[in-house]
Amino acid sequence: MIFESHAHYDDEAFEKDQKELLSSLKENGIEYVVNVGASLASTKATIELINQYSFLYGAVGVHPSETAELNEENFKWLKEQCLHDKVVAVGEIGLDYYWDEPAKDIQKKWFERQLLLAKEEKLPIIIHSRDAAQDTLEMMKCHARDLEGVIHCYSYSKETAKEFLDMGYYLGIGGVVTFKNAKKLKEVVEYMPMDRILLETDAPYLSPEPNRGKRNSSLNLVYVAKEIAAIKNISYDEVVDITNQNAKQLFRIKD
Repeated sequence: MIFESHAHYDDEAFEKDQKELLSSLKENGIEYVVNVGASLASTKATIELINQYSFLYGAVGVHPSETAELNEENFKWLKEQCLHDKVVAVGEIGLDYYWDEPAKDIQKKWFERQLLLAKEEKLPIIIHSRDAAQDTLEMMKCHARDLEGVIHCYSYSKETAKEFLDMGYYLGIGGVVTFKNAKKLKEVVEYMPMDRILLETDAPYLSPEPNRGKRNSSLNLVYVAKEIAAIKNISYDEVVDITNQNAKQLFRIKD
């Protein structure tokens, strides 16, 4: 069965049919899902979801684009959420220089604080990094050498992938790998070992072909797994089995 390592089922895109969709995942071959926090509000919603569904696990954290909302008081609350027995990671955290806000120093401050939080709570990390490869690598080399984790929705070069892989990190591969123009990502997948790949959707975003542009869900992971199988010249079942074990190992989930 498929392990979905990164989704946002608390997103308003699922407001009308969240319960129905989540209830259908198991029968459609999705074994586990990690629902990932991106703000304080979505972290709270993630905690509520993992309390309701046995196959859902959670990551708690604040996305770089939302770090301006953090202060000492609410960071203390975030830390408390790490104690939940179904919280399996701190994330998604990192740096995003695509937009001008929040300022880079604010992003860096709270990225460092959340890396240290993961270290303190002995949790793996889920990294969001966009247009910020060098700064992300530098901060991780400084603060995350002894942490485990995944670079979510990997989008950089093969050379940068090697640096993350050499540090022991996994790379999250999602719908973008099915796009015709995603040559760079296909090269990364071809280059990297299977035991470092996690399957993810980033639902409701980044639907794979043939559903590009529509709302994404874990049901679309079959297309991602098929594309990886074609690139690696192995079977679909091998991709599903290996990535399932990878995710269980990273997030310390025992059957």
